[in-house]
Amino acid sequence: MKNLSERDKKHLWHPLTQHKTAAAPLGIVKAKGAVFWDEEGKEYIDGIASWYTSMYGHGNEYIINAMTAQMKQLDFVLFSGFTHEPAVQLSERLLPLLPNNQAKIFFNDNGSTAVEAGIKMALQYHHNQGEKRDTLIAFEDGFHGDTFGAMSVSGLSSYNGPFADFLLKVERIPVPKEDNLDAVVSQLQDIIQKNDCAAFIYEPLVQGAAGMKFHSESGLDTLLELCKKAEILCIADEIMTGFGKTGKNFASENMKHKPDIMCLSKALTAGMFPLSITSCSQEVYDRFLSDAVSKGFFHAHTFSAHPIGCAAVLAGLDLLESPEILERRQYIKNAHEQFIAEVQDHPKVGNARSKGVILAIDLNIEMERYGNLRDKLYQFFMQRGVILRPLGNTVYILPPFVITNVQLKKIYDAILEALETF
Repeated sequence: MKNLSERDKKHLWHPLTQHKTAAAPLGIVKAKGAVFWDEEGKEYIDGIASWYTSMYGHGNEYIINAMTAQMKQLDFVLFSGFTHEPAVQLSERLLPLLPNNQAKIFFNDNGSTAVEAGIKMALQYHHNQGEKRDTLIAFEDGFHGDTFGAMSVSGLSSYNGPFADFLLKVERIPVPKEDNLDAVVSQLQDIIQKNDCAAFIYEPLVQGAAGMKFHSESGLDTLLELCKKAEILCIADEIMTGFGKTGKNFASENMKHKPDIMCLSKALTAGMFPLSITSCSQEVYDRFLSDAVSKGFFHAHTFSAHPIGCAAVLAGLDLLESPEILERRQYIKNAHEQFIAEVQDHPKVGNARSKGVILAIDLNIEMERYGNLRDKLYQFFMQRGVILRPLGNTVYILPPFVITNVQLKKIYDAILEALETF
């Protein structure tokens, strides 16, 4: 009988893959905690929590039991004209954890659609009071998803290239750092003066797909203040950063000025179910209230507020601030900092940094984002039973909170070996 990789080749089209040159995908048959097993029984440590989703570990029994119980009670009901206990309870549990200006929750089904809804909210927010604001502000090298609105505000040409002529109007600024804030502020002020700006969308403090690039808390706060003074809505894309990864539950908690709109997904359901949320302030929500039906937010996803997905969120929230998970979050943070101290002076290391459970190392090696040398580095880790997906020359770790000390050390050891090999 053919294995999974051979059967896969006949019909399947994988994301972020040039199938003419890519290696066959690895068939995975089982997962538990921070470990996958392939068809041959080999183990792989999931060093990136499967794109930052499975933060409480694969096959988490607590979350599975909550989803199973919900499935037996109410599997699905459309969310237009109906509601249900898991969605209501989710709103009651999640909103107190978000920045205190967040008041309403809108459900979507993935990160891109959460951003898409946030952009449409912002554009219609101004439209509903008779203003045509057609410009969005975004960071250079940001990434917000692959649907057209989300892609428009993303700045990575490897994803956007063929579609550049079909996107929304976006003005881009560099991320604020300690040494460039005055220049960034001046550029933002110029953009605001010359354009009708509707919203500023940003990944707070860490740009994920750009290579886990960090930026200044105080600098971002300054930019948010400028936008708010100009009545430009601020959209925090916390799809990657949310749910404890940066130290606090949400990166936006580090700033004085809070987002008007937030986008959440990935670890929202612990990787157990495709679901996302676009939350907003009461002020944003109120702008859609009118006797005119057309001023409502006519945007919908079939599986909005799926009860089983909501059950997964609720179980994840139980775990997020549990003593066990808080202890693991702190351990990983400390371990990352110790590892950085060990490697930061290595001649192959350009910039080593960490924030919460995120660790990133820029290698002093030239390599394309999806080039041959990068692929060799990826396979190097895989051969050692470690799943890491370098972003060009940036190697990063973003492990499940439940990763063991031994498993985390194995990841560090694989990186140390790579530094001596490449």
